[in-house]
Amino acid sequence: MSRWTNRGGWAFAGALLLTLLTACSTDKPKPTPLEPYTPRIAGRQVWSTQIGNIDFPLSVAAHGGRFYAAASGGTVLALNVDTGAELWRAQAGSPISAGVGSDGRFTSVVTRDNEVVTFEGGRLLWRQRVPARVVTAPLVAGERVFVLAVDRSVQAFDALDGKLLWSFQRPGDALTLAQAGVLTAARNQLLVGQSGRLVALDALRGTVLWDLPMSTPRGSNEVERLADLVGPPVRHADRLCARAFQNAVGCVDLAKTTVLWTRNSGGYSAVGGNAEQLFGGDAVDRLTAWNAATGEILWTNEKLRYRGLSGAIAVGASAVFGDSEGQVHFLSAADGQLQLRLPTDGKPVVGTPALSGNTLLVSTRGGGLFAFRPN
Repeated sequence: MSRWTNRGGWAFAGALLLTLLTACSTDKPKPTPLEPYTPRIAGRQVWSTQIGNIDFPLSVAAHGGRFYAAASGGTVLALNVDTGAELWRAQAGSPISAGVGSDGRFTSVVTRDNEVVTFEGGRLLWRQRVPARVVTAPLVAGERVFVLAVDRSVQAFDALDGKLLWSFQRPGDALTLAQAGVLTAARNQLLVGQSGRLVALDALRGTVLWDLPMSTPRGSNEVERLADLVGPPVRHADRLCARAFQNAVGCVDLAKTTVLWTRNSGGYSAVGGNAEQLFGGDAVDRLTAWNAATGEILWTNEKLRYRGLSGAIAVGASAVFGDSEGQVHFLSAADGQLQLRLPTDGKPVVGTPALSGNTLLVSTRGGGLFAFRPN
């Protein structure tokens, strides 16, 4: 479930939120039953392991033939992509609220005490406290660790010693989204979500280079006007696409610094895509595919409605989603038809699956990591 916070990091409370949560718990429709199907592609589980419960928006990092993952209790580990063999294991020292970011050398997570914790090959390097809660996985790049907090502030640390290099924050809305946002690098720039806008920062100095609107917040109250960009984004060449929470999906041209298109879409989870298509689910898990260049709707699929779908990822010619019952669905990117369904441990799939080569890693609320290879 998505959470709202004010800029100080306190949980948003009050009659409105209580009403929303009560409605979600009592009136939520049952998941659409899964239909029998005939597999159209082959695929199998190649390994699995258990790391402990995951009750935060885990982002698994993939780099250099390794997956980097973390559990809520503080365990951080690196796994061989092909075999699942554990390469190193470390402890953050307290429960984790965001992770994992890694460039293959440095690996960072953030704790519930608002501490950025960075390792090198499993060895603890440093800890640094940030001023606000963090739920977006740190970005590790260029021997720097970048952190985006729920108040939309951004800090940059030296990956070697944890020295604060710069901090960025602009005035914003009183209410922000406690859900993983957009924090990525492209064209030697740091790209961050700021409400419904994509902002490019100079990675060395933290100054604004450009700023593009990807949605127009609308509604009669602060909750309805929430339109933070949801991560991870999708990037192919100079095109970057993302969802704005409960508002829109859209793509920008990073080279020309222009918005290519936006379309109304009331979803909450990250979109996925390839060079030709973008796809994602809306608030009731109705799936839509858009032409990535123009925003034209290519297909829709309503057979997974109310199944609590995860963020989407493109795997070959498939659009892949996990669901709240631990099922992993492979749909044809061309027409949205079900190609393959593979089970995990029956627990909800967490975040967006990760891909390294032809190996897909899916994490579940129960702490299971499941690696699949479709053919």
